Amino acid sequence: MATQIHQAVKFLFQAGCTSAELTLTNAHVVTPRECFHGSVLVSDGRIADAQPGSISMPNVIDCEGDFIIPGLIDLHTDHFERIVRPRSSVDWPVLPSLVAHDAQMVAAGITTIFDSLYVGFTGFGTRSFDTLKKTIVELGNARESKILRGDHYLHLRCETSMEMMAPMFAAVYPNPIVRLVSLMDHTPGQRQWRDLEKYVEMEKRDYHLTEEEITKFLASSRDRHERLCGPNRARLLAMVVGHSVALASHDDTTVEHVEEAYGEGIEISEFPTTLLAAEAARRKGMKIVAGAPNLVLGRSHSGNVAAEELARNDLLDAIASDYVPASMLLGAFLMHERLGMPLYEAINLVSLAPAQMTGFHDRGAIETGKRADLVRVKVAHGVPLATMVWREGQRVA
Repeated sequence: MATQIHQAVKFLFQAGCTSAELTLTNAHVVTPRECFHGSVLVSDGRIADAQPGSISMPNVIDCEGDFIIPGLIDLHTDHFERIVRPRSSVDWPVLPSLVAHDAQMVAAGITTIFDSLYVGFTGFGTRSFDTLKKTIVELGNARESKILRGDHYLHLRCETSMEMMAPMFAAVYPNPIVRLVSLMDHTPGQRQWRDLEKYVEMEKRDYHLTEEEITKFLASSRDRHERLCGPNRARLLAMVVGHSVALASHDDTTVEHVEEAYGEGIEISEFPTTLLAAEAARRKGMKIVAGAPNLVLGRSHSGNVAAEELARNDLLDAIASDYVPASMLLGAFLMHERLGMPLYEAINLVSLAPAQMTGFHDRGAIETGKRADLVRVKVAHGVPLATMVWREGQRVA
């Protein structure tokens, strides 16, 4: 026992601190370059050290061989919109929606959250501009009052074929909590919905439209695409010049889509729909993000390229939860199991890589000096589960 205590004190001394507010031991620690059985020490909300070996001292947490990984960083989650708009005709109060959304995200091991909000919408459903503005105000208030468990930022998803996209964007930007902006075009027959037959089938099912209504809507959509997409892209890009914000091109389908985005200075290809587009993005040095539900299901729900196919062709840099918070952690472990990817590389897809893409150099890895955003993961019945979550050394789930 004396030898173990001496080793623990030496561990702290080497880390440059005299005490630890949190000590995790007997864990499989996942760093950016390796996975080892050892311990993690936290002081002042930062990682003081992580080394092989166990510590036997009072007040340490014995992880019983579970994994300790960095807190996940989710670049794209639609989850909040599904809470604040639980039905097409229902607007739920924004602040309670944020709190409920936050709790579910953190429980899934996600400690840095990019809430992805529409600026414009092209379908038969609606997205209220008032809700967008209220969400930005309430999220700022919630961050300031520290009532949220996770660290929330905004990802504004800008529908370039929307008449009012540019003035709507100008009304809410710039804002310091906006760290990612994506340019989208959900016109039927384009990008994600290039399969027009599949799109029409979905709209008939969801909105019970007649053939005449669908024909009229498709003609209107094509008109807006031709008139607005180019000018709206130019307006949006002009508005972000000089601001520290990451830019993504959403649902790239063709080489031309990628070349257009690259020529505009966009560095992230988010959810490319074809292998061809992903290959073009890789040649240009763009980072490629895919949806974790696609990875878990083994397919795209809209019939596009499978995320696993991208990964097998070295065309995947990060995965995001998209519409299922729990998919990120499960997706990373599936990358390890299905593809034989080293676990630390798979975890980088949901932590270090998204941090680097968005300019967060203080988190995303278990390394000395980084934020102590940590997740204890137990694998039960073959499923990885987040059983304990810490944000800056404080337990939040």
